[in-house]
Amino acid sequence: MAFLQVLSSFFLVTVFLVSTFSFANSHPGAGFGSWDGNFNPGGGWLPGLFPGFYQFSCPQANDIVMSVLEKAIAADPRMAASLLRLHFHDCFVQGCDASILLDDSGSIVSEKGSGPNKNSIRGFEVIDEIKAKLEEACPHTVSCADILALAARGSTILSGGPFWELPLGRRDSKTASLTGSNSNIPAPNSTVQTLVTLFNRQGLDEVDLVALSGGHTIGMARCVSFKQRLYNQNGDNQPDETLERAYYNGLKSVCPKSGGDNNISPLDFASPAKFDNTYFKLILWGRGLLNSDEVLLTGNVDKTVELVRRFAEDEALFFDQFATSMVKMGNISPLTALHGEIRTNCRRIN
Repeated sequence: MAFLQVLSSFFLVTVFLVSTFSFANSHPGAGFGSWDGNFNPGGGWLPGLFPGFYQFSCPQANDIVMSVLEKAIAADPRMAASLLRLHFHDCFVQGCDASILLDDSGSIVSEKGSGPNKNSIRGFEVIDEIKAKLEEACPHTVSCADILALAARGSTILSGGPFWELPLGRRDSKTASLTGSNSNIPAPNSTVQTLVTLFNRQGLDEVDLVALSGGHTIGMARCVSFKQRLYNQNGDNQPDETLERAYYNGLKSVCPKSGGDNNISPLDFASPAKFDNTYFKLILWGRGLLNSDEVLLTGNVDKTVELVRRFAEDEALFFDQFATSMVKMGNISPLTALHGEIRTNCRRIN
C-alpha cells in the first residue's frame, strides 16, 4: 500500500511537471513581467497551482460549474458580472482564499458588511449551488476559492469573452478581514493614482489595472457609486466636466440628486451583457460611468491613456491581456498545500 501511495504521488508530480513544461514551451515568457510597450504574458503559475489540479480527483468540476452558470446567467444576465466581481473583491483582501464568502459567526466578522460590499456584492446563492453539486459529485475536494475563480472565467466566456488556462489548487481561508475589505478594494470615485497604488499593493501593474477594469464591459452600477459625478464632482455642486452631455442628461434621469441610491445603470450602456471592448470606446467618448473608469483616460498617467486607446482599437489585444491579468490576479497570495482548508459550506469554516 505504501508503495502504491508513493507511486501515485510520483505520477501526479510527473503530470504537473510535464504540463508545466508544455505550457512554458507553448507560452514563452509566461512569467511575471513588466510592460515595455508590448504585451507579454504576466500570469504564470505559482507552485501548487496548475490547471490539471482536479484532473483525477474531480475531472467533471468545470462542467458542473458551467452547467450552473449557464442557467443562472440565462435567468439573470447581470449575474455574470456579479460573479466576476466576487472573484476580484475576494482576491484583493488577503488573497484569493474565498474569505469574501464567509458569513458572520462567533469567530468571523464578514467582509460582506464592508463599504465596498454592503448592499452591492451578490451571487452567493449561485456559488452555494455550485458548491452543493460539487460536494455531491466529489466530496471535500474542490475549494470555494477555486469555485470563485472558475465562476469568474465561466461568466466571462458565457458573456462572449476570452478563455484562459486557469491554475487551480487554492484552498479556503479560516479567517476574513473586514478592515482589509474596507481599505484594499478601490472605490468607484478613486483617482488614477489611488487605483495604481491599490493595484501595485497586490503585485499588479498599470497594464493589469486597465485590462481588469475592462471587466466593466458587463454589469451594472448603483446610482450612489456615480452620483458625485453628476452633481458635485469637485465639491462645487457642479458635474464632472469630462462627462459627454447627452450621456450626462440620461444618467440624471436614472440617478436623481436626492434619493434613488439603489437605482442601477449599465457600466457599458451600448452592450451591457456582452463582453467586448466597447467599454474602452465609451471612455474615449466621455461615456465611462464611474470616475474610476474615466480617470484611466483623464488622470494624466500616460501608460493608462495609451492602454485605453489601444484596447479600444483592438479587441483581440484586450482579450489576450484580460486573460493574462486574470491569471495574475488569481495568483494573489493563495493558500496551498496544508494551509487553509476545503470548506464543505462556503459560508462558514469547517
